[in-house]
Amino acid sequence: MSETANHQDQPIIACITVGELAENCYLFACPKTREAVIIDPGDEAERILNAIKELQITPKYILNTHGHYDHICAIDAVSEVYPVPLAIHSADLYMYTDADTARMLGKEGPLVKRKPDMLLKEGDRFTIGTLSLEVIETPGHSPGGVSFLCPEYCIFSGDTLFYRGIGRTDLPGGDYEQIVHSIRTKLYTLPEDLAVFPGHGEPTSIEEEKYENPFVSLD
Repeated sequence: MSETANHQDQPIIACITVGELAENCYLFACPKTREAVIIDPGDEAERILNAIKELQITPKYILNTHGHYDHICAIDAVSEVYPVPLAIHSADLYMYTDADTARMLGKEGPLVKRKPDMLLKEGDRFTIGTLSLEVIETPGHSPGGVSFLCPEYCIFSGDTLFYRGIGRTDLPGGDYEQIVHSIRTKLYTLPEDLAVFPGHGEPTSIEEEKYENPFVSLD
């Protein structure tokens, strides 16, 4: 588990990299109330649960940036301990129960037995103590891809934007023109000093990607 430096008013952000695809599950918590959200619990539920205990935080929501299997497969196990509201965009909901994906992984479907309590849409807000996260629809890697914005500090970009990279669009439902549009119009318009926490790989910033990302330029 890696954790960002935490000053008195800044959020607690812990990254647990899990599974065969090295997916980043994030814990985002208010330093004052210790209320938290779990973003993309993809695998290795015990490691995620141990990190929650270690940080002494209290989950209030489980949120998905999108529905690909490497981001969802620990939802049920985590939910057994923390049966808090679960949310995903409606366009990716089918991935919870997609039989072909389950067969490909050698698992019995559905990959997620829980039904979501909320279907995400642009502008939805989640309050976590003194902090909030806003939903920004950023499709392209998947039809229902979203990012979660904490305006003062950071954005969780899922598999839309990476350090010097972007999400692949050759999977079912992927759309290259759509992901470029999402990045240019939704992410590159954010403050340049905003930290970006992606679904895979190391953190970056809006400034870094606006000027150095070889896949999506400013124009």
